[in-house]
Amino acid sequence: MPTFVYSGKSASGQVTKGEINAPNMAQATASLRQRQITANSISQKKSFIGQLNDIKIPGFGQKIKTKDLVIFTRQFATMIDAGLPLVQCLDILASQNENDELKKVLYDVKSNVEGGSTFADALRKHPKVFDALFVNLVAAGEVGGILDIILNRLSAFMEKSQKLKNKVKSAMAYPVAVICIAFVIVSALLVFIVPVFEEMFADFGSALPAPTQVVVALSNVLRHYWYFVVGAIILIIIGIKLSYRTEKGRRIFDRIKLRLPVFGDLIRKTAIARFSRTLGTMISSGVPILESLELVAKTSGNSIIEDSILKAKVSLSEGKNLAEPLAETKIFPGMVTQMIAVGEQTGAMDTMLGKIADFYEDEVDTAVEALTSLIEPILMVFLGIVIGGLVIALYLPIFSLAGAASS
Repeated sequence: MPTFVYSGKSASGQVTKGEINAPNMAQATASLRQRQITANSISQKKSFIGQLNDIKIPGFGQKIKTKDLVIFTRQFATMIDAGLPLVQCLDILASQNENDELKKVLYDVKSNVEGGSTFADALRKHPKVFDALFVNLVAAGEVGGILDIILNRLSAFMEKSQKLKNKVKSAMAYPVAVICIAFVIVSALLVFIVPVFEEMFADFGSALPAPTQVVVALSNVLRHYWYFVVGAIILIIIGIKLSYRTEKGRRIFDRIKLRLPVFGDLIRKTAIARFSRTLGTMISSGVPILESLELVAKTSGNSIIEDSILKAKVSLSEGKNLAEPLAETKIFPGMVTQMIAVGEQTGAMDTMLGKIADFYEDEVDTAVEALTSLIEPILMVFLGIVIGGLVIALYLPIFSLAGAASS
């Protein structure tokens, strides 16, 4: 018979902990009630093998994905709407959660709420799981007494944000994969095929054409000094990452991203969609607009766009409207700023931002489809030039020898 570990309060109000044998958790809870013990937490005691399975190696633990948070938020909203107490909701969702990391976080949040913290403050202690946007919206929901509505908006917002992110990732993944495959093929040709031709060329007794000499030189470098090549690639990657962590380096790279042909336009449209959806969700949830702009700027994902939003926040705090400073940044198109201006005049800013977000999410869909159809022929031409050029360079001496023999 399974053993369950519990903690709770007795009829006299004293905290009590212990173990109880029961066929299942329901029977264990019923037995505790008969003993006049109100269980705050109850879980099945794990065997020695189960305890071994709980040992986590650093860096290999289970991650908390956006999908896990969306499911938790949606279920939590449903339970709050049904009238269940906050602590009971957290206990049920934590005990049923399949993600061990999220389960630990939820139990800790529950413990803090039981200790007198607000739900938002309890979430704030886990910034890696619940970001500032999530926490501030929950805080607004608690103050306004509309936590269930806020949680439903949050889950819908996270679903749309994740969908948008996945579309952009899918657009980027294809060219990256093709370029990596091309790199592997070219490296294999240089390491294994070119040396065979080089031995054959040695018997020709004449100077090799310039393209062939370049290919042979590349092959020799890759075969004899491969560790320098690998080291240089690693150093370049580390250098880019380290420079991106600095404020100046991040601004340089983010400005380059926005100016990239095709990809820059996609990044801009994605940022505008995210800005509009996030700001609209926060305003409709009752978060003050200045605080909303601060959080939206931090979640923009691009330092240039972040600066533009923060400048608009400063202008707004000085009594100006939001549309004018956004238009001055040249980041946001005229249509966006004009719709925001109309939203400010009519008092329907959240509705207008939602329409902007819907429009630009559709624009991202169209841009991703266009990018995919455009990238395929470009990559085919790229592969043809690289691999075809390599093959031609290898056969040039043979063609030259055949021409000399025929004359």
